[in-house]
Amino acid sequence: MRKALLLVLVLPRLDFGQGMVSRGVPALPKPKASGRQFPATFTDVAAVSGLRAAVVSGSAHRKYIIEAMGTGVAFADFDDDGWTDVFLVGGTRFGGAAGSTNRLYRNERGARFVDVTAKAGLTREGWGQSVAAADYDGDGLVDLFVTYWGRNVLYRNNGNGTFTDVTAKAGLAGEGDRWGSGASFLDYDRDGDLDLFVANYLVLDLKRTPAPGSGEHCKWLGLPVFCGPRGLPFASNLLYRNNGDGTFTDVSAASGIGAPQKTYALGVLAADLDEDGWTDLYIASDSTRSLYYRNNGDGTFAERGAYTGLAYDDNGMEQAGMGVAIADYDGDGRLDIAKTNFADDYPNLYRGLGKTGYTDRALYAGLGLYPQFVLWSAIFADFDNDGWPDLFLSAGHIFEQVARYRNPRLLYWNLGNGKFEDVSQRAGAGIAAEHSSRGAAAGDFDNDGDLDLLVMNMNEPPSLLRNDNRSGHHWFQVKSGVGARVTVEAGGRRQTQVVLSQSGYYSVNDQRAHFGLGTAVVVDVLEVTWADGRRDTWRDLKADRVFTALKGQR
Repeated sequence: MRKALLLVLVLPRLDFGQGMVSRGVPALPKPKASGRQFPATFTDVAAVSGLRAAVVSGSAHRKYIIEAMGTGVAFADFDDDGWTDVFLVGGTRFGGAAGSTNRLYRNERGARFVDVTAKAGLTREGWGQSVAAADYDGDGLVDLFVTYWGRNVLYRNNGNGTFTDVTAKAGLAGEGDRWGSGASFLDYDRDGDLDLFVANYLVLDLKRTPAPGSGEHCKWLGLPVFCGPRGLPFASNLLYRNNGDGTFTDVSAASGIGAPQKTYALGVLAADLDEDGWTDLYIASDSTRSLYYRNNGDGTFAERGAYTGLAYDDNGMEQAGMGVAIADYDGDGRLDIAKTNFADDYPNLYRGLGKTGYTDRALYAGLGLYPQFVLWSAIFADFDNDGWPDLFLSAGHIFEQVARYRNPRLLYWNLGNGKFEDVSQRAGAGIAAEHSSRGAAAGDFDNDGDLDLLVMNMNEPPSLLRNDNRSGHHWFQVKSGVGARVTVEAGGRRQTQVVLSQSGYYSVNDQRAHFGLGTAVVVDVLEVTWADGRRDTWRDLKADRVFTALKGQR
């Protein structure tokens, strides 16, 4: 044991003298194919569906790191008509060039999307980053929180197709400009109200940021590139407690969340990771250790990333984490975590071990095939409805100087034995198409029972990837609420999901928990554990439907 530990400690960090940590790992050989036919095909229908406006985020020749980070996307049913709508976070450029506003598209029953941004009052421009969606005020409508380099915004849903900026009224305006990155609503104190966590990436002062190529953190493989994140000042994270009257109180200091961590925080995941009934926080950090804020159940959090195996890779090395996703990928009843990283590294697949922590199974699972890609959004979703969550990863380099700036998306098919099969080139043109993508979300926009994909592409229109699933498998969707832990038993198997207000990279999946049932036609047991700890159970529910679970009504 002592020899092994010594080897870990003397391993060099292969970061090539630039601002992003990477390890120079090789691509692993592709394993023997399973011989099974993946039954789903993805086709990009964005243009024909009305999603034609480009999402502007930075220029082609980037001077600052903010120009490379991109934005998030959301599947969210803002008008509560049963058809999930589309929200896209907008970005901008320096030098007075035209940017893009946020975009809200209303879903016209799966046939097309109509741009209702102006009517909704969401035409804000700026350096938008992420979006979190939840009903923070308990009126039954989905509200939106958007982070910015600058000032974040809370949009209250008025229920008539419009939104109102209530940031200042709600107590979320803050003091001064910050770089808000990932964010999540969560009920950390189990009082029935959704609180708000906001990650901050770094402190970006353009007057003090070195020019590309001017320092050790401003080069990539010898090429001059923009600086950072390493070498730029760290930021701290924020936690706001919901007062139950539409306002929030900053409890960052009192809760321990605001304590300096010296990390560059990006993707955010809010879920009960240690199975003690209290919602914890996991933060994918760029080029520094990732953070696990354990909820102590008394209003405070303790950072325990290193103790649980979630801070570093298996060799104890820092990684450049981007996005995070959660699911029980191996069917053992425990929630697992996927994390994406920068180029020349592997993604992580942290298998949950219960209260003892996590172990990285990415290489065993077959996820070490494409270390040359910069990976962003991670999505666990059962695309073929066989009862096993598959894994989608968006990709795109940050440096326009590299030959493969645009990349295909990656899709790994869950084989149900702890391993995944790469079907990226067998899942249709929508997956194989090359873009420089960032945020991505999964959702059933056409209500046909299989999960589609929405992907942000840098300075291009988004991709809307319609899933044409030929498996014939059954499915079941549950509409509940953010923070709910949803479990179904069907066909002799038990599956669990958590409803999140943000996941992947800066994005929001369809908040109807989706379960593939295989050949099962009945859900024997549905159990929902709400964010406040209360639990409801339903039995003998027919498959191939959307079921609305209401607290206290079994």
